[in-house]
Amino acid sequence: MEPAIDDQQAPRHPRLHAMREKLHAVRERIRSKPGLNTTYRVVLGVFGTLVLIAGILMIPYPGPGWLVVFAGLGILATEFHWAHRVNTFTRHHYQRWVRWLGRQHLATKLVVMTGTCLIVLVTLWLLGIFSTMGGWLGLRWTWLASPLFGP
Repeated sequence: MEPAIDDQQAPRHPRLHAMREKLHAVRERIRSKPGLNTTYRVVLGVFGTLVLIAGILMIPYPGPGWLVVFAGLGILATEFHWAHRVNTFTRHHYQRWVRWLGRQHLATKLVVMTGTCLIVLVTLWLLGIFSTMGGWLGLRWTWLASPLFGP
């Protein structure tokens, strides 16, 4: 008869646990080969950095900006201890910001929302979206033209 397994020791998600074990074994094989390990770390570092930069660019806009930042830092944290520390620090302060904003008066929340809307509108104007849409509607107003891409 087999001894009873303590619920605390048994994995809660056996398939996920098995997949993590396989990935850990693959990573250890890569780590044992110095050239391959360096290549792996460089590729992972470049990919994680690109994801992080994309997330930072997305922060002022509605959507998953912060989620992408945390994903990029999470990717980097699998190999770089500094990224784990930055991820922990960033999540802590993001949560503080969200809690602070939640406690604020409606007027403060509206100011933050208005600021976000202004950032989105300025970006759309700079990218020439207003000019394009104005062209579709037959509006040729000069102020719709992007200063970056011209009339």
